Amino acid sequence: MYDSPHQFEPLLPTVNKDVLLHKASGIVQSAIALTSVGHRSSRDAVRELVRSINSYYSNRIEGQGTHPANIERALNQDFSNQPDIAQLQRIALAHIDAEKELERRVEEGQSAVQSDFLLAAHEALYSRLSQADRTTKDGHIVEPGALRTKAVKVGRHVPPAPESVPLFLKRMDEVYGQEKGWERKLIAIACLHHRAAWVHPFVDGNGRATRLQTHCALWPLSGGLWSSSRGLARAQQDYYARLINADAPRRGDLDGRGNLTAAGLTEWVDFFLGVCEDQVNFMTRMLDLDGMKQRIEALITYRAAHDKEIRPEAILPLHHLFAAGPVSRGDFVQMTGLGERTGRTLLARLLATKLVVSDSARGPVHFGLPLDALYLLLPELYPEANTRNPES
Repeated sequence: MYDSPHQFEPLLPTVNKDVLLHKASGIVQSAIALTSVGHRSSRDAVRELVRSINSYYSNRIEGQGTHPANIERALNQDFSNQPDIAQLQRIALAHIDAEKELERRVEEGQSAVQSDFLLAAHEALYSRLSQADRTTKDGHIVEPGALRTKAVKVGRHVPPAPESVPLFLKRMDEVYGQEKGWERKLIAIACLHHRAAWVHPFVDGNGRATRLQTHCALWPLSGGLWSSSRGLARAQQDYYARLINADAPRRGDLDGRGNLTAAGLTEWVDFFLGVCEDQVNFMTRMLDLDGMKQRIEALITYRAAHDKEIRPEAILPLHHLFAAGPVSRGDFVQMTGLGERTGRTLLARLLATKLVVSDSARGPVHFGLPLDALYLLLPELYPEANTRNPES
């Protein structure tokens, strides 16, 4: 039984550090560039979508995913009549709302790499659920933000004794909050993800809380425009395998000087950085202005062939909304080059299909990202959204 913090050293990589730093540097540069693509309002729309994506994929990892259409309905307070599906909707909505709360904490200056933030993540999620919704299949009631008070076993791994969990968390705080520069911070966030999972501070909900913490630790770099949870879920077998490998004891005299494997930790960090690199590069391609213009054109051309109220004249003003931001309704109609009545009919149809959105009945219009258009606007970002909903 682990009961002393020296037993989960090393907490940072001790081998191949230069290789990891070089990889992290490329991710940081690409991520910073991505935060200025398109207009702020368009990036806001992407952030809202990514929150739903985070909820979908993080819950799916835990075997509690629900169809993206059900998540969208939950956001509109439309819950299924089927109790099991409604419960999954509530869990998805709780994740989204918890993520928003935690992002605000980061923006207000709270450090997301400290253990108190991990406890806050757990509490933010589970405090939004009724006792029934946070009762596990074996009858355990998950207490929001409460450290476990009993010994547990996770597969072959036996986490630290419950009375020593605070000591392990304190040691994590001493190490991970000290890293300077985004390259080193990114590596520390990867290590924190594993070591938090290894400590297993809660009886249940460790995976979700850890991924929420990771998302928020990345928030100042990602701007919420890409999702580590999406990448981890799409490589779920490798995700679990790399975590398990990094749990192992030191493999011999050439495997660092700590109690746990240094090589396994480095392999985990390299995997995690690869996930981040893939997600940043993917979203960079998706949000490229020229690429988005082509996809808007493809979408409108297809819809115009099947909907007489959709016209090709929508292509340029839609791209303008994405790249340059909101405009008045009158300006949007003028940008189409159509007559007043025809242009307003077109705008009304775009609003009805949520390709264009507005905060009020007469307010400026923004670029929209409805689920049923993602397969063309942001292909492969959220492919499950374009599948048949078996739960409907």
